[in-house]
Amino acid sequence: MEDGLIRSISTGLSQKGVRDHNERLLLSLLQRNGHMPGSDLAKLAELSPPTVSTILRRLEGEGILERGDPVRGKVGKPSIPMRLASNGVFSFGLKIGRRSADLVLIDLNGELREERQLTYPIPVPDDIFDFLEEGVRSITEAMDPDHSARICGIGIAAPFEMWNWPDPSMDMSAAFAPWEGIDLKEEAQARTDFPVHLLNDATAACQAEHTYGRGKEFRDYAYFFIGAFIGGGIVLNNSVFEGRQGNAGALGSLRSIGPNGESMQLVDMASIHQLELRLREVDLDPQQLWSDPESWHNLSRYVDPWLGQTAQELAKAALSTCSVIDFEAILIDGAFPASVREDLVSRVRRYVVTQDTRGLIQPRIESGSIGGKARAIGAATRPIGAQFMMQASVGMTI
Repeated sequence: MEDGLIRSISTGLSQKGVRDHNERLLLSLLQRNGHMPGSDLAKLAELSPPTVSTILRRLEGEGILERGDPVRGKVGKPSIPMRLASNGVFSFGLKIGRRSADLVLIDLNGELREERQLTYPIPVPDDIFDFLEEGVRSITEAMDPDHSARICGIGIAAPFEMWNWPDPSMDMSAAFAPWEGIDLKEEAQARTDFPVHLLNDATAACQAEHTYGRGKEFRDYAYFFIGAFIGGGIVLNNSVFEGRQGNAGALGSLRSIGPNGESMQLVDMASIHQLELRLREVDLDPQQLWSDPESWHNLSRYVDPWLGQTAQELAKAALSTCSVIDFEAILIDGAFPASVREDLVSRVRRYVVTQDTRGLIQPRIESGSIGGKARAIGAATRPIGAQFMMQASVGMTI
C-alpha cells in the first residue's frame, strides 16, 4: 500500500467517522496484503501503534480477526500476526446468467463454503428466485447458529439489461421480456430478509479477480470474462472502476467486423453463445457446456475453431482497450475449464504479436484465476466490502 492512499482518504474525515474509517482501513490492508503484525499495520496505515493495538483487540473480540502463529527468530518478543478470521463474516453471492444461476456462500477470506447451481435454456424469474430462496434457507439452516448470525447480506450479479438479447440473429426478446419490469433488489430482499446489493455480472467477476485472484499483481488492467456473452471490467490505480452508472468496462460492446464485413460487436464474435450455435448446427445439446466441464474436451472438434476465432477477437479487443488507457495487463477468464482458459490465453498472446501495435505499449496477456464462479464470488464480496472494507475509488490505491 502506498503512502498516497493514506493521505488521500484521511483528509476531510469528521471525528465521528474516524473509528469506522480506521477499522475499515486495517481490515482492507489485511485483506489485500495478508496477515501481518500490528507494528507493520501501524506503519502502512500511518496510525500510532496504541491506536492500532486498540482496534485490533476490539476486532479480535468481535471475532472478525484472529491471531496467527508467533513469528520467532528476531531480537525481542516474537511478533504475532493478525489475520482475517475465516468464520468472522459470511456473505451470499448470486449470479443470474442467461444459461445458469450460481449461489455461493463465502467467508471473510473469500473461501467458498457452499454452492448451488441451476442450469436452464431460458432464465425464468420465478424459478431463479425460488432457487435463491431455497438455497439461502437450506444453507443457513445447516450452519452453526453463531455462523449464520454473521451473514452480512447478499450480492446479486446480473447482466446489464438482461432482457436485451445481444444476438440479433435470434429473436429472444419475448423470452427475456419479463425481466425488464423486475426489481431484483426488492424481490431478493422479500424472499430472504437479507440486505441486497446489485452489480453488473462482468464487473462482479472482475471484483473477484481483483480481491482474491491475480488482480493483486497489477495496478491497472482490463479484464475480459467470457460467459454465454462476453463482458469485462476495468481496474485503475488498484481499484475496480464501475463508472457513473455501474456499466464501465462494457467491453463486450467493442466494435468488431463480421465474416461478411458487417459491423458487429465483440459480444457477437467472442462469446460461448457462438460455440452453442456450432453445436446446435450438428444436433448436439449445448447445455452440456454448462453442466458438464468434461464436455469441453470431448467436443474439441468444435471447441478448437471457436477458440481460434475468440482468440483473434480478444487480441484485437485487448489492443483497442490499450489505445485508451495504457493498461499494464489484460486478464482473461471465463466459464470454462482452466485448461481451456490457458489454451485461449496462449493463443491470444500469439495473435497480439501479429497485430499492428504502432503507438501502443503492448500489455501482458495473463490468465485470470477464479474461473466459472467468479461472478457469484464477486457478487458476494459486495456486502462484505460495503460493511467492513474501504470503499475504494479511482485515485485511491488499496
